[in-house]
Amino acid sequence: MNKNVPSRYSIIRKLTSLDSHINVNKKSAAVSHPSNMKEVKEKVHGTFYVVFISLLLDLLAFTMILPLLPSLLDHYRENDTTGLYSWLSRQVYFFQKMVGAPDKFNSVLFGGFLGSMFSFLQFVTSPIIGGISDVVGRKIVMLVCMVGISFSYVLWALSNNLVLFILARILGGISKGNVSISMAIITDVSTINTRGKGMALVGIAFSLGFIVGPMIGAIFAVWAKQKTGNWFVVPALFALMLSIADVIYFAIFFKESLPKEKRAKHFAATLDHAKTLINVKDLFQFTAVKNIKSQDLKELRRLGLIYFVYLFIYSGLEFTLTFLTHHVFNYTSMQQGWMFFAIGLTMAIIQGAFVRRVPPHKTRSTGILGLWIIIPSFISVGLATGPLLLYFGLFLYAVSTAMVVPSITTLASQHGTEQQKGTVMGIFRSLGALARALGPIVASIAFWGVGSKITYLIGSIFLFWPVLALKDKV
Repeated sequence: MNKNVPSRYSIIRKLTSLDSHINVNKKSAAVSHPSNMKEVKEKVHGTFYVVFISLLLDLLAFTMILPLLPSLLDHYRENDTTGLYSWLSRQVYFFQKMVGAPDKFNSVLFGGFLGSMFSFLQFVTSPIIGGISDVVGRKIVMLVCMVGISFSYVLWALSNNLVLFILARILGGISKGNVSISMAIITDVSTINTRGKGMALVGIAFSLGFIVGPMIGAIFAVWAKQKTGNWFVVPALFALMLSIADVIYFAIFFKESLPKEKRAKHFAATLDHAKTLINVKDLFQFTAVKNIKSQDLKELRRLGLIYFVYLFIYSGLEFTLTFLTHHVFNYTSMQQGWMFFAIGLTMAIIQGAFVRRVPPHKTRSTGILGLWIIIPSFISVGLATGPLLLYFGLFLYAVSTAMVVPSITTLASQHGTEQQKGTVMGIFRSLGALARALGPIVASIAFWGVGSKITYLIGSIFLFWPVLALKDKV
């Protein structure tokens, strides 16, 4: 997708060219170039850029914790004043001795629960929050979410014990409906021709957030460790500062995108739709998609299952990656920050130079290639005992990640009418959230019980099913 908005002068040149062509042969121009003329005249809505900056501020703050989580849980193991960490460790002591898991791997297990809990809360609340915004408007609901996120960073900054940190993650998960509302805003103000550019800006915000955010968190954590015992306070306060800036910016610059006359009249209808995005059976059956050909519905269900299975396995192995590098390779927070930076930069390059240029008829083959690449990626990471094989596996991981999800979601978007696209994408987002709610805890239990090598190798074996299923067309 083209990420650049045409300049005023390029538009003038195109219009001038079209005008001269029309003067030469008006009838031919009218037949040959109506779509081009419309594309030249149609500009993206200014709200796109407001959403982009708001999401970027949010994601920079959100991703700061990624390289810090293993060190944070190690910190609470040593310094938790409530005794919750010790109590949790005693609860798993019997199974820990049974499988021979070392004490330090308990943080992997507890981290998996926290990661899954955060994603599960997103899975439940995002459709409900989106439904409420359909009735009362986007702005007020978005601001409430942003304030909730800000308070979660306040709790993180104050979390000198594990209880407060868990409460911070719970509040953050409940409030994280801002991403789905951002997608709804893009839909509100876009046309068929400009929606792709709006979604591209969302993708750029995610890429930049995951490239820069972890580095910011690691830099502040390293600096704070030299100054204070509660080293996590400085990253948390900086995340809070970014989130407050986001609230102020959005309150000032965002103009309501859903006018009153276009809003849903009753909560019952919108919440009923939200219920279909939470009900697991309805989700996999694509019940919310109405009046669709049986062949298209069958293909959507198959793509949804492929997407879920892939993300379930992928998100689990992805989540445990920071614990692998922390416990097995003794990475510091700073080294983990550089790791996320390299992964994010590689993804951005692949998406910008290759994925966005893939023609529609090659979308499926691109997704299949990405799914093939992720298998040797996780094998390499699982078997790595030194940096060379680890870096090779992480490079393949970044390349695959840049290819798979865009390809599968693009394939899904080809089914259903234009009015159904939002529903189809909403179901896919919910399937992704559910997969990310289940994957981390399953992978963390496996990591804790049988170790990283077996976990990654078993995961890579199960990843054969999505690629073979995608190759088999309906």
